[in-house]
Amino acid sequence: MARKIFRVVPNGGSWQVKYNGDVLTTHYTKDPAIQSGRGYAMANIPSQLVVHRADGTIEFEYTYGNDPYPPRG
Repeated sequence: MARKIFRVVPNGGSWQVKYNGDVLTTHYTKDPAIQSGRGYAMANIPSQLVVHRADGTIEFEYTYGNDPYPPRG
């Protein structure tokens, strides 16, 4: 089963949690957005939460469920 990837991304002066380009939630600050994203990711295992910086680059990632790295074979 493929991992679902949730993202915490900046949006002007706010932060959004997105999945497949769809906005799930919007928050005024980053920490509540991360907590919301963790909730979505933990409810949809196997999944990953990718947290971006204000400039859009990736800051860190969380993986939930079995991580297939290193891949088999």
